[in-house]
Amino acid sequence: MNSKENNFFAHETAVIDQGCEIGEGTRIWHFSHILPGAVIGEKCNLGQNVVVMSGVILGKNVKVQNNVSIYTGVICEDDVFLGPSMVFTNVINPRSAVARKDEYMKTIVKKGATIGANATIICGNNIGRFAFVGAGAVVTKEVADYALVLGNPARQAGWMSEYGHRLHFNSQGEATCPESGDKYMLKDNRVRIIS
Repeated sequence: MNSKENNFFAHETAVIDQGCEIGEGTRIWHFSHILPGAVIGEKCNLGQNVVVMSGVILGKNVKVQNNVSIYTGVICEDDVFLGPSMVFTNVINPRSAVARKDEYMKTIVKKGATIGANATIICGNNIGRFAFVGAGAVVTKEVADYALVLGNPARQAGWMSEYGHRLHFNSQGEATCPESGDKYMLKDNRVRIIS
């Protein structure tokens, strides 16, 4: 696959298999491997030693840091950040001697979510819009939109703005992002942006 003809950059040590789709403006760095059937959107950045397996879908502007393997069954929507050495799984009960390729589970990382360095996402647990999974967390259940989760197993520790700042809600359930000025409402344990 000729990266100049396809309007993306791939380092000379990257392996780009035939049959994958890579969007314009995407950059793929040292020792990464993109397998057939993978779909990578526009303006993504894949760091060193990244593997993207068949059937994976990455939206636009997805940032994948060094040493991340994205396994079949994972979908990342636009503007997702995957921190260094974070881990996805795709089978609940893997065994070397038992083939389970027909049991791969889907995991969706929704728009704007961040997964911190060395975090682990157990398959089948979706990560909500603009959620923030802290470094080293082990996600064993769904993560709500805008939720901040920390620890092993990951537990909700608060809420985050779309700019990645912790939200502090007043007695009326309102909070303001200190960077963007956007206002948020917390009601029935759900956060939504109101401006």
